[in-house]
Amino acid sequence: MTASRLLTLGPLAFLAVFFLYPLVAILGRSFGGGALGLDPFQELLGDSYYLGRIWFTIWQATLSTLLTLVLGLPVAYLFARHEFPGKTILKALTTLPFIMPTIVVAMGFIALLGPQGIVNTALSDVFGSNAPQLRVTNTLTIIFLAHAFYNYSIVVRIVSAYWANLSPRFGESAAMLGAGRVRTFVHVTLPLLLPAVWSSAILVFVFSFTSFGVVLVLGGPQFATVEVAIYELTVKLFRLEVAGALAIIQLVFTYVFLFVYSRVQAQSAVPITLVASESVSRRRKSARDILLVVGIVAGLLVVLSPLLALIERAVSTSGGYSLTHFVSLFSNDSGSFFYLSPMRVVWNSVRFALASTAIAMLVGTSAAYVIVRPGRRSSILDALFMLPLVVSAVTLGFGFLVAFNRPPIDLRGSWLILVIAHSLIAYPFVIRTLLPVLRGMPPHLKESAAVLGASPFRVFIHIEIPIIARALLVGATFAFAVSMGEFGASLLLVRAEFTTIPVAIFRLLGQPGEANLGQALAMSTLLMAVVALGFVAIERFRYRDVGGF
Repeated sequence: MTASRLLTLGPLAFLAVFFLYPLVAILGRSFGGGALGLDPFQELLGDSYYLGRIWFTIWQATLSTLLTLVLGLPVAYLFARHEFPGKTILKALTTLPFIMPTIVVAMGFIALLGPQGIVNTALSDVFGSNAPQLRVTNTLTIIFLAHAFYNYSIVVRIVSAYWANLSPRFGESAAMLGAGRVRTFVHVTLPLLLPAVWSSAILVFVFSFTSFGVVLVLGGPQFATVEVAIYELTVKLFRLEVAGALAIIQLVFTYVFLFVYSRVQAQSAVPITLVASESVSRRRKSARDILLVVGIVAGLLVVLSPLLALIERAVSTSGGYSLTHFVSLFSNDSGSFFYLSPMRVVWNSVRFALASTAIAMLVGTSAAYVIVRPGRRSSILDALFMLPLVVSAVTLGFGFLVAFNRPPIDLRGSWLILVIAHSLIAYPFVIRTLLPVLRGMPPHLKESAAVLGASPFRVFIHIEIPIIARALLVGATFAFAVSMGEFGASLLLVRAEFTTIPVAIFRLLGQPGEANLGQALAMSTLLMAVVALGFVAIERFRYRDVGGF
């Protein structure tokens, strides 16, 4: 009984101390003035600038979502209804942008469309001018493109999985009644797909609504979202009460969106005849279908071009292609700015990620075992443990600054504040990876071992660990990749001696000179490589496609 209580209380205590308490501290700070403590909210609602930030955040997220749907739905159709060589690899590549750290995505667009990017370099060669021919940095255009690039895999994954398993009998019945392909799609297929489309659209909207790194790096201060405004109020203006009030407003919006998402997901659970995807994918193709597939594949490669451009710019110098920027990471030319060498920055990210992974695995595994216990509270506990996923990293970092700046928990100046913040963001991924395996574990295996006299500990070691080992490895890889790429909370919490790779990339971008830009590109490429290798490992060790998101 003691071990059982410890298993339950351990992750709950971690969540209460390091997540709920900072949120309560934000709430207390935001209600800190006036007779009713509403002065910060009155100031926000009476200031046209902050009202404009809220309105801008909403409509840019709406347009980003529409553009993402336009980009993602044709690719979802490609994977749902066609078989072609390399389909598995291409489907894996569609997920790559989503798992990339936001700072890497921003760097990819700078490498592709920036003043010294591939596109502008090529246009300058054509027109014989050194001035950039395409000026999209610090504009809404590049923000929309980056959001669509970052989130379109959500649409592809959710819609294609649903679309691939729709029974073809619906379309066949419509065809027998004389409906053409367009009418069949509009009146039969599309209504069946709408729950999946709406689910993916709401998720894309939430991610665009809480966007930070993309807007901060690519947009500039004139296009600040609520997330960026919270960061500026905290770091630049030191107006913590107003920042807290704005964070509360953002939390309310986010929870409303996720509530709508849960309702839409419930609608998508309406029973519909589904069949194996192998029987739905087309085997015979007309010339038009082949051209469509080729066109969509070419479009997919264009979508992935920012990541390819990032690699190309990282190895490009004025004298041609070389590894100069990567070699410079082993020097300390920027040491006066960071107070440590670039390789020390890389080491900081690695050691913080390892520590965060260890905590995330311990908390996430314990929480997963608590959730799978039979009982009505399992769904409530599941939702409770997943709360860190719906709170932005900037808000979480701000909560840490407010809550842990005095005894008994004073983490100011400690590297532990970064590790704890990273583990909070990472452990929900461990839970989502483990839960399908734990729920699918045959109960008779443990019962048989217990009948034969095995203690619960021996059952866990010899029965359960071999079954969940691959899921544990996937969860650990997810947690490591999330920690390596975490940017929002780190930018608020990090000290100079604890600078991580994403923070170093952002600060290098703010320094003049080709050498600083080159090091930022090299660091971004290394970070992209680490995350990509982690994703390959996830796909390699995932058990029968369970543990997906």
